This record gives sequence, structure tokens and C-alpha cells, in this order.
Amino acid sequence: MAGPTSNLPQISIADKTVAVMAVSPFEEDHASLRAIFSHSNWRISSAYSCHEAVRQLHTSPLAVLICERDLPDGTWKDLLESVTLLPFPPLIVVSSSHADDRLWAEVLNLGAYDVLSKPFDRAEVTRIVSLAWLHWKDLAAARRKLPVAEHRRASAQATA
Repeated sequence: MAGPTSNLPQISIADKTVAVMAVSPFEEDHASLRAIFSHSNWRISSAYSCHEAVRQLHTSPLAVLICERDLPDGTWKDLLESVTLLPFPPLIVVSSSHADDRLWAEVLNLGAYDVLSKPFDRAEVTRIVSLAWLHWKDLAAARRKLPVAEHRRASAQATA
């Protein structure tokens, strides 16, 4: 049966619940994303600044961050730079009520995953986050196969 979360990938019991973080100073963003994923096996955590998000990521690795373009202590670019050296850095989806082609091109060129327009559309959010999670899972599997030194070298090259 098709529903608002029907395009989320099915996750086997062997896999952990997919963890996504909403990084936004706006409570309405957090509430909207919680509602979108409330009937799925996805876990949404919240951070309200770059600093808070990075602190949480050091204790709980996540696959996808949905990050507001501008944060109280930086921007999505600052967050992208901060997470790059994590062992399995999350993919960043930038959200903005002023999403346009220029932002989308900048996001892709600098290494984030995609852009979501606000107000959030349930189908678009689940589609983008689903694809990001699948891509992150593939990247994480590939990194697990690299020796530590090669992983660090690959991470450094990705940020250069």
C-alpha cells in the first residue's frame, strides 16, 4: 500500500534504525520532520546549531543531516567542513525557504548531498533522505574495506 513513507527503503532487522538529524534553529522544522517520519522506522534527532550537531555526531554517528542553510553559529558549509573527518561522515541535505538553482549548484559543488525546499513536502523529504541514506550506506561499506591510512587519505582528498 502506497503511503507517505512507502518510498523509504525497507531495513532488515539486522540493520539498526536509520538515524537522521535535523539541524535548524527553527522548532517548526523539527516538528515538521518528526511528523514526516513518525510512522517509519527512522529516528530523528534534533540540534539547533553547528556546535550542538557536531557534539552529538561524536557520540552518535548518523547517516543523514537535514541542515538549515543558516544556523546561529555558522552555515551548512561550516557543518560540512566539521563532519568531513568523521570515520563515516553523514551526508548533508541543506534546507531553505529560499532554495533556488544557485543554492542547489553550490551545495552539490561543495560536497553536500542535495537541497530541500521549505515548507517541507512529505514525499520530497522521504525521497531525498531515502536516496541519501542508500548512498551513505554504500559509501560506509566501501570505507570499511579501506585500510585506515587509505581512508584518511581518501577523506583528505575529498575535502581538497
